[in-house]
Amino acid sequence: MNSTGGPNPDGRDHYSYTHYADQTVAEGFDALRFSGDVGRYLLEQQASLLAAMLAPLSGRHIADVGTGTGRAAIGLARLGADVVGLDASVEMLGVARTRAAEAGVSVRFSVGDAHALPLADREVDAAVCLRVLMHAIDWPRCIAELCRVSKWRVVFDFPSASSAAALESMVRRARLRRGHKVEAYRVFSEREITQALAAQGFRVVDVRRQFVMPIALHKAVGHFGTTRRIERGLEAIGALRLFGSPVTVVAER
Repeated sequence: MNSTGGPNPDGRDHYSYTHYADQTVAEGFDALRFSGDVGRYLLEQQASLLAAMLAPLSGRHIADVGTGTGRAAIGLARLGADVVGLDASVEMLGVARTRAAEAGVSVRFSVGDAHALPLADREVDAAVCLRVLMHAIDWPRCIAELCRVSKWRVVFDFPSASSAAALESMVRRARLRRGHKVEAYRVFSEREITQALAAQGFRVVDVRRQFVMPIALHKAVGHFGTTRRIERGLEAIGALRLFGSPVTVVAER
């Protein structure tokens, strides 16, 4: 998914807002992130995880925060959920509305910043937030908002500090300091995530890890069969449990 987008809560010109406030970026987002066999596998695995973590979906009221082009929201709606997709990028929401119409599903898309969601306390059954926390300016505030609006569960993901993503994060942040235009995301330890959830009265009930090798490397190889063999082999020796990323967390009250 994309970042929070839109008006910056602390007034700074942060990339997580400016990058996605661009029609060309919005229209090319899906092709860039989810093209090819590996990209399709990513989407299928994401959809499967959400369906399992939020079952039964029929009639559930779910907020997809940082919905981007609406892929998660549309998938949840197809399974019977009542979904509101929130993103602060008007451009991304425009693409999401088009995709939902083409898919023939009903999703309410609305402008909303992950730092200050336009929802009442416990308004939804569950809040989903994918590929957002890593880019957020104030990530504890975003977690607090997810917990505030959800009466049951929150599901979100993050790149692990014990994975290969940590090295890429360091490189990107160094490039940003040198003035390069780059999405300089952060990584997280499970401990700090668990503590942030506990502060909001939520406890972790499930943790899933996706890949050991960097996704960019799998995309470069570009062959799903190879990706699957490599990852299954690494999982068999315990590497996924130790170094897997991104990490998807499910927490509930």
